[in-house]
Amino acid sequence: MAENIFLMVAALIIASAFWVVFSPNLIHSAVSLLFTLFGTAGLYIFLYADFIAATQVVIYVGGILVLIIFGVMLTNRIDTPSIAASSKNQFIGAIGAFAIFVMQTGIIFNTSWKIGAEQSREATVGSIGNLLLNKYMLPFEIVSILLLAALMGAALLSRRN
Repeated sequence: MAENIFLMVAALIIASAFWVVFSPNLIHSAVSLLFTLFGTAGLYIFLYADFIAATQVVIYVGGILVLIIFGVMLTNRIDTPSIAASSKNQFIGAIGAFAIFVMQTGIIFNTSWKIGAEQSREATVGSIGNLLLNKYMLPFEIVSILLLAALMGAALLSRRN
């Protein structure tokens, strides 16, 4: 049962990721990205990484994707309601993506994976919080300042002259 659910989630991620890349409509690409990000959160749940799955949904689906959709819909360069995103480099990009896919598939099937004993934890939130506030506090603060600077730069660039 769990394997079937995993295969359905993986198929959803692959199909929606392809539609993100190959959709001629930018809004359809954004909605497909929604399914891709939710599917990725589902894979984190299969790995028993509950905190990472919740972070995936809150940050990427709740923040970044909504920001992308609002950025596309509220941009001042929209003249028509139809938003098309076609590119001359789609074929070259598809060839590059397929080449990377073939390399990754070859590496995955030719690697001898170590199968260890199953480890269980009660919750990952406490250990992640402990690491973020003790061992990795300086990098955590540097990343937060970098994100603040990026937000300020985006706000500055979005202002009208």
